[in-house]
Amino acid sequence: MRVIHRIAELRQALAGSSATAFVPTMGNLHAGHLALIERARKAGGPVVASIFVNRLQFAPHEDFDTYPRTLERDCELLRKVGCDFVFAPNEAELYPQRQVCTVHPPADLADILEGHFRPGFFIGVCTVVLKLFNCVQPRYAIFGKKDYQQLLVVRQMVRQLALPIEVIGAETARADDGLALSSRNGYLDEVQRAEAVYLSRELRAIDSAVRQGRSDWASLESAAMDALSARGWRPDYVAIRRRIDLGEPAAGDAVVVVAAARLGATRLIDNLELSAVS
Repeated sequence: MRVIHRIAELRQALAGSSATAFVPTMGNLHAGHLALIERARKAGGPVVASIFVNRLQFAPHEDFDTYPRTLERDCELLRKVGCDFVFAPNEAELYPQRQVCTVHPPADLADILEGHFRPGFFIGVCTVVLKLFNCVQPRYAIFGKKDYQQLLVVRQMVRQLALPIEVIGAETARADDGLALSSRNGYLDEVQRAEAVYLSRELRAIDSAVRQGRSDWASLESAAMDALSARGWRPDYVAIRRRIDLGEPAAGDAVVVVAAARLGATRLIDNLELSAVS
């Protein structure tokens, strides 16, 4: 495995490849990231993982400065699962000037849910992802479904800009108790980690209710919010939306429930594609 820090060196290393598979990350890797690498290997070409903590997608009050930087450990993990190249630029390499050219995804998708509670987040995501796409020039890009809205936003950007990239959504990796794997799970203390599983349990409770024929979305959402609040969480949203664009569902739509809530100082997100619809 080769670790590369310069854009020019990366382009030279990948020159001539028509099947590069790319997994963008912010590092502090866990088993979910490694599953994305394993999915990327199925494409048959070189596999590239990027490690870059992107300042543009952090609000001033968020954890950019304290976000764990674990490059040496991350590279060792990537080596073990067959990654071919790690692109780990520093900030000056990726942003040699103040980034004033940015990508603004459409508000009807990007300014709801996560975008409502984290204004500007998807501008930062799209800007860095497009820049990384330009550096790597992949044929395939693999994103985890845990960040469901992010996956949809990136797919729309790729379609709108006619990028020759297939965006692949990989299933959410979970711990044995059902907690969605996330780099921010490391912020949880022992008691919080035991409690954290209740976010996924509330989503499964909604799925169970829908299986039984319920379609009173607002009531199901409110009940889940109340249940989390009663346990000491501070939920931002629990929302049942259309899978295709996170709009309000109508009868017959395939739907997903998405959620974000704070447990102590840690903000966790999760989602579940519902198995039955009205």
